[in-house]
Amino acid sequence: MFRLMLTTTLAMLPLAAGAQEITVGAANVTPFLDPGRDHSNVGSQFYYNSFDTLINRDHSKLESKWVPALATSWELIEPTVMELTLREDVIFHNGDPMTADDVVFSLNRMFQATFPPYVVRAKDRLGNFTEAEKVDDYTVRIHAAREEPLWETLISLQQIMIIPEVYTKALTGDPELAEDGDYEAFALAPMGTGPYRVADLQPGEKLVWERFNGFWGEIAPLERATVVQIAETASRVTALKTGEVDIITNVAPDQISLIERDPNLKTEGTATALFHVMIMNQNHPKLQDPRIRQAMSLAIDRDALNEALWLGKAVVPSTHTMEEMGALHQPELTTFEYDPERAKALLEEAGYDGFEITYDTAATYYTNGLLAAQAITEMWSAVGINGRVNVQDQWSGDDPEMMARNWSNPMYFSDPFGSFGVMWAPEGPSESEGRFNTDAEYAEKWERFRFSTDIDARKAAYAELMEEMKADPVVLPLYRPFESWAMKRSVNWAPMPGHIPYVLDFRAGSISLADS
Repeated sequence: MFRLMLTTTLAMLPLAAGAQEITVGAANVTPFLDPGRDHSNVGSQFYYNSFDTLINRDHSKLESKWVPALATSWELIEPTVMELTLREDVIFHNGDPMTADDVVFSLNRMFQATFPPYVVRAKDRLGNFTEAEKVDDYTVRIHAAREEPLWETLISLQQIMIIPEVYTKALTGDPELAEDGDYEAFALAPMGTGPYRVADLQPGEKLVWERFNGFWGEIAPLERATVVQIAETASRVTALKTGEVDIITNVAPDQISLIERDPNLKTEGTATALFHVMIMNQNHPKLQDPRIRQAMSLAIDRDALNEALWLGKAVVPSTHTMEEMGALHQPELTTFEYDPERAKALLEEAGYDGFEITYDTAATYYTNGLLAAQAITEMWSAVGINGRVNVQDQWSGDDPEMMARNWSNPMYFSDPFGSFGVMWAPEGPSESEGRFNTDAEYAEKWERFRFSTDIDARKAAYAELMEEMKADPVVLPLYRPFESWAMKRSVNWAPMPGHIPYVLDFRAGSISLADS
């Protein structure tokens, strides 16, 4: 019956017809499209095709190489002021020309945010910027409160992609004002400057891109790309095999050989620039003793999880670091270890009496998430921890009753601040949701890490933060999951190393079809 329903649903969708159209079967489709408010793994797939930043990265490279985008040049004119010269040939998808007014509007909606979802994103990554100002129609200046060691990195973020001022303000209410209702409406009727316009968005179900012939850069290679949600892995694989879709996302390693036995199909995969993590509630009454949380962490054999769930293809870190962090990559740090005997001793020292520790997980949101949760509670049992998996689809990280759960910690940008820092900064999401505490000593280390312009000073401060995580743990990076995409052999596409996780980049140079 389920198979019949799936086939019927897909039959109603526009299938890949002709050499310049594709259909993607995705595990999840975003419920909205607004680059400013979004930082989810699901959402991150969908922005790069339709929106542009002022400064871009060469995404074909692992290291950061900055290239012009909507800005043709940029320079620091003071230690806290950057001036950017804008392209003069850019139009939005509705035909309006892009000028400095749109850029200032887009940046200040984040730098001086009042819309609650923007306030969160501004606080966790853009807090050092105070304002953008217009110099003339094609020149803008960005002001920082303090000397900024990450200028290009932060200006290239998804959250400050450029949107049209007049169009956005006119969506609801007073067309002269930017109101919360305008931003809510924009998220369902998005408008950017990228090579594809959003032709259709059915929240959580379907997204359609169409080529935008007015794009300022190289014209998009596809006429149309349709993304449809197919939640179950087996159903996605079936849709690919039957030709109903051309690409599928989130393929677990145990499916790769099955797919590659089909001569018409292939896979592309990578250890994603993202950690699946276990988080622990430092403030739960039963977990306030750090020795119990240390034991919860030390009991987990992450190498065994990698072998069992990822066929050894995932990357298990010794600390919260990844190669994409460049000069700040510190694999020599040993923050997280497997030591079941030490875990047993810590539990005895802490007087653990066998109380139940729950581990929350959604059923399907993370690839192998439920299987990992079940394996982790078995590992806990081996050292004497009474664990139970609690399956629920709603987010529980802000629930004071939450004890432990899975989460993901992406690399939002290529710096430890863009991964660990976004989540675990003082007053960041983890502290604001009530499961993590910082003090003056932690804040002082954070300040040295975040704002020092000396690389060695930043590395030393980050090592100190990792020691804090070791002594009083609230997070354990389990692994960088090896995520795969499967596709027809006629589709030439692979994830690029310079992108943040999961981006479906269909721009020129990123995808081609064998029969096009």
